[in-house]
Amino acid sequence: MDSSIWFWGFFASVLLFQLVAIPALILKKNDLADVLWGPAFPLCALLSLVFSGTDFSTLDARKVLVLVLLTLWAVRLFLHVGWRNLSHRQEDVRYAKWRREWGPTATWRSYLQVFVLQALILGVFLIPVLWILAHPAWPLGPWAYLGLAVWTVGLLFEAIGDEQLRRFKSDPANKGRLMTTGLWSWTRHPNYFGEVLLWWGVWLIAMEIPGAWWTVIAPLGITFLILRVSGVSMLEELMRSRPGYEEYANSVSVFFPWPPKRKRPGLSRDPGP
Repeated sequence: MDSSIWFWGFFASVLLFQLVAIPALILKKNDLADVLWGPAFPLCALLSLVFSGTDFSTLDARKVLVLVLLTLWAVRLFLHVGWRNLSHRQEDVRYAKWRREWGPTATWRSYLQVFVLQALILGVFLIPVLWILAHPAWPLGPWAYLGLAVWTVGLLFEAIGDEQLRRFKSDPANKGRLMTTGLWSWTRHPNYFGEVLLWWGVWLIAMEIPGAWWTVIAPLGITFLILRVSGVSMLEELMRSRPGYEEYANSVSVFFPWPPKRKRPGLSRDPGP
């Protein structure tokens, strides 16, 4: 195992976020961290190979596969979130809310909570990828193909869910309403479900390399973060105030896709706004 890949992978994650922190703190635009988030994954993986002196011509199929998957995911995420944040002068509402709540401590809390913490989280999420890159070639087998299938389903859920929501929100008539059709009629958070699923797919691809079982801390961490910290739980709080939420919550699974429950006869429907 090439231990230098681990060092350079983690070093790159910290370095990239510090470089973005400088303009973000000056411009008071912490959502630049979201612009970096997706591209940071393949960049850190590639930089770990470059700085460790790896000969790219020696990369085996598993290494190439995981680099391609990371790049595809990162490009899609940047086009969906990153470009939007770059094109808007105003800071994303979540970060603006934190800035108001933090008051005079906003500068150093932004640095620690947004740019230091996210760099550390990225390093943890990269563990299965770095495990693959740091080890000698290992033939692709059933676990890798299963992981690829899981990753593909996850990306489709994330991409289709995001696109359905984008189209819904682009119609002014839907302002303040809940998205309840398409994938959103099977799970209240199809994009987050897809995000979690694709990272489990990456872990499965790493699983065939001896000793990789412990890298499960990465998909477990991603699942916990999305379900309990920054994803589902946060959005559920925002959704509760919208018309029709109770009926929607009672009929549609919060996370795992499941056929929606049929409305029982006699129940009235919230007409919405």
